[in-house]
Amino acid sequence: MGFFSRFKARILKLFKKKDTCIGLYGPPNAGKTTLGNLIVKDWKSESDIDEPLGSVSHIAHETRKAQRHHKLEIVSGGSRIQLDIVDTPGLATKIDFHDFMAEGLSEKESKQRSKEATEGVIEAVKWLEDLDGVILVMDATENPYTQVNVTVIGNMEARNLPLLIVANKVDLSDADPEAIRDAFPQHPFVAISALEGTNMDQFYEALIKQFG
Repeated sequence: MGFFSRFKARILKLFKKKDTCIGLYGPPNAGKTTLGNLIVKDWKSESDIDEPLGSVSHIAHETRKAQRHHKLEIVSGGSRIQLDIVDTPGLATKIDFHDFMAEGLSEKESKQRSKEATEGVIEAVKWLEDLDGVILVMDATENPYTQVNVTVIGNMEARNLPLLIVANKVDLSDADPEAIRDAFPQHPFVAISALEGTNMDQFYEALIKQFG
């Protein structure tokens, strides 16, 4: 390859648009990984290995390392978007190993999980530097005015990056997704059940509209 060919290749690489990278954020057990697994299942290519984005558990902080799935092509309403999805560890302002012991883990296991969960929170915060947008997943049975939710929303607003708020777990009888919509009316919103697959068509439509 001659000099000018190499120079042209480097210029094209320099200006090549990077893949859109969207992070799944929210407090522990809001359903981020369940949603991420469903997105991957719905839109994985035939060449993808049949593996979920992450594992789920009723015990908080099951996800303690960020997991990234590359080049998902999502189609809705005649529009499409290709993006990377990053499932991040649950954000929390306090992590106490005694909470894990209450779930039946040994003291040794609980302390190790607490350490890893704390490291996961730090990793999740660092990921914000590299993202093109965030899907903020909230538990529709919980009070939306948490420090985690307000901090993530404030961070995205300060960076002027797109944000989609997802009220998850609408399949539960005590779910109140409208409380989340009313709490943050300045941002796009969709109510779903990632576990049941409820309203996923509306979710994908909102995702393409917000991040496309």
